[in-house]
Amino acid sequence: MGRARFILFYLLSGLAAAIGQVVTDPSSGIPMVGASGAISGVMGGYLVLYPNVRVYTLVPLGFFITSMALPAWVMLGYWFLIQFVSGLAAFGGGMGGVAFWAHIGGFVAGVVLIKLFARSDYIAEHRAHQWRPRRVMSDW
Repeated sequence: MGRARFILFYLLSGLAAAIGQVVTDPSSGIPMVGASGAISGVMGGYLVLYPNVRVYTLVPLGFFITSMALPAWVMLGYWFLIQFVSGLAAFGGGMGGVAFWAHIGGFVAGVVLIKLFARSDYIAEHRAHQWRPRRVMSDW
């Protein structure tokens, strides 16, 4: 994107996030503070540009913890579902403190806006580098 485009993309995602929260709860007296809505926009843009990139996650199995590589679309879809379900639960009241609908609004804005801001030459250069996992001590 470049710096200027990214800043504008980020700010527009944050604005969409704030609008999403205000539209769903216009009478809220709780102030919105933070950047999570704008960061959600970056996540939405990432989903569009790199849906199949591997994302490593920790998986607890009782007392053991392992890691698993999943495509970005799975992890971001799971995150979006959590925000949506939590946002629906917040409609009943009593779940103040997290602006779930701001997260959703920012994410959707990122999905919609990314094609306007992304530079195809930057994306091609990024995709040309074959991402390889870093070597760890056990690989030596």
